[in-house]
Amino acid sequence: MKKSLAVVGLLLIVASMAFAGGKSTGGKQDIVDTAVAAGQFNTLATALKAAGLVDTLKGKGPFTVFAPTDAAFAKLPAGTVADLLKPENKQKLIAILTYHVVPGNVQASQVVKLKEAKTVEGQELKIKTSDSGVMVDNAKVVKTDIECSNGVIHVIDSVLLPN
Repeated sequence: MKKSLAVVGLLLIVASMAFAGGKSTGGKQDIVDTAVAAGQFNTLATALKAAGLVDTLKGKGPFTVFAPTDAAFAKLPAGTVADLLKPENKQKLIAILTYHVVPGNVQASQVVKLKEAKTVEGQELKIKTSDSGVMVDNAKVVKTDIECSNGVIHVIDSVLLPN
């Protein structure tokens, strides 16, 4: 269990730290600003803008975001991101992005006790904890508990896709 908590701690956005140079945000920046400052979530930020979700995730919350990095988006088949960013695919993009968001502020210490979590999209994420870490659906949590003014970010290594 201690190993699992340590790995979860690595996954769900480093506690009270932004990715940008490891500077503390003190939880004062919202989820979007924290992600942008980190420099590893450019594709996510672009997708949020295309989906019209920036204002939502800058809102009061609280939200828990399982945030895929640019490297996670790069794992998708060639052309997938460009296709999703097209205006005619906005609803599909919204469904994918809201599948990464759980209402409330769910810290890593809580995530490891869950088997599933209902997303804003409506479906449930499957959560599995083992000595090798925490999996959320098919994504491994690589950093945890990045505190934001309106919730928390947990970093994942793959893009989650709803059924």
